Amino acid sequence: MYMEEEAVMNWSEVMNEISDYVEQHLQRDMPEIDHDEISNIAKCSFSFFQKVFAYMNVLSFAEYIRFRKLTLAGYDLKSSRIRIIDLSYKYGYDSPTSFTKAFQKFHGFSPSEAWKDESKLRVFPRFSIDANAVYTWHLETKKELRLIGKSWTVSTKENQHYKQIPELWNNCQINGTYTLLVNCDRASIKGMFGLFGAIDSWNETIEYSIMVESSDPLPEGCSELFLPVNTWAIFNCYGKVPEAIHKGWQYLNNEWLVKYPFKHAQLPEIEWYGLGEKDSNDYLSQIWMPIIEEG
Repeated sequence: MYMEEEAVMNWSEVMNEISDYVEQHLQRDMPEIDHDEISNIAKCSFSFFQKVFAYMNVLSFAEYIRFRKLTLAGYDLKSSRIRIIDLSYKYGYDSPTSFTKAFQKFHGFSPSEAWKDESKLRVFPRFSIDANAVYTWHLETKKELRLIGKSWTVSTKENQHYKQIPELWNNCQINGTYTLLVNCDRASIKGMFGLFGAIDSWNETIEYSIMVESSDPLPEGCSELFLPVNTWAIFNCYGKVPEAIHKGWQYLNNEWLVKYPFKHAQLPEIEWYGLGEKDSNDYLSQIWMPIIEEG
């Protein structure tokens, strides 16, 4: 008999292993999820595991599996021209009709509509479940952008940039740079850009820039950067800054960058911060990943 109370205490220690196991069993050509194996990993009965999972994550284990399949199906549709009948089979649905209904309920539109660049796909991350976290992403081709602002070299050694970059933003607000750039913003949707540029692996540094889109003359002490026409995978992060954007990067690093089949364009990765109250749970920031679309 399993020690069910002990299973609750050790839950965090087994979640990664269960997560890995589930990811290896989401497609039809993979072995089916074995309830006995889940019980063995969780060190409790499967029925007790389901109760604990539902209590901690506010959804059932079966829903989690379905949401993960539909998340991955969204990746496939965005990155290829796979037929809907083949996609429904790939993720274990009995028919394209049942798959289409499930896909539309989860993402808010049909699989055929998901091929459109502007369609915003819902994301359900693997076991990083947060009832307050909202992720959607879409592809968008941006015109050439002229950005103006300032750049610095920050250290990536021992993740020092996690501390240095927020300090740059604070300093820009103190010394007037932030206000200067806001007044130069000529974008149709105004906001500030944080760009991760050239990486120096040898010295463990990266160039970080704070900029706005502008057609104004270059202010003294600022530099300009031209980004060519390109397609971007844009991820919406809702919530307080910097927590929301940090969770967005965590999701990207732990899942999307590992699974996505797009090629990375030779352009900066971008953070975008909209106008509004940055302490609000509804505040919108974005992460832009430059991609190369094929076909």
